[in-house]
Amino acid sequence: MKRKGFTLIEILIVVIILGILAAIVIPQFTDASNDARVSAMVSDLQTVRSQIELYKVQHLDEYPGTVGGAWTIGNFVTTLSNMTDEHGNPGGDLGPYLQKFPTNPFNASNAVRDAGASDPNAESGTEGWWFNSTTGAFGVNTTEYIDW
Repeated sequence: MKRKGFTLIEILIVVIILGILAAIVIPQFTDASNDARVSAMVSDLQTVRSQIELYKVQHLDEYPGTVGGAWTIGNFVTTLSNMTDEHGNPGGDLGPYLQKFPTNPFNASNAVRDAGASDPNAESGTEGWWFNSTTGAFGVNTTEYIDW
């Protein structure tokens, strides 16, 4: 009587081949995930930078965050995310420039720090982004991608 089925050796060979294939494929998914985070970060940077420039054009050459002649980091996100008048005061007919401030995909923070006169490329704290109120430069808060 002949039995139909696989021997233990045949099953082990198939399991080993599947393990080798998995070892080849899984690292590619890890790279794809990181590439997606980089792509999202670049897209968010481009969006916010363009909206900062649009805000500046429509608000008498002032950067977002300037309300009543004084600039604060606390007003930065607020003035970009809400309707303002040409002086940056709430309740005008300009904006909002961003429906929701983006989250940094590498540290999951949407907070912004004032880079001021410090080196904006130096990672500092847990904020997701930095803004230099003197130059108008906006960037991601990470030492890994300082060229963005």
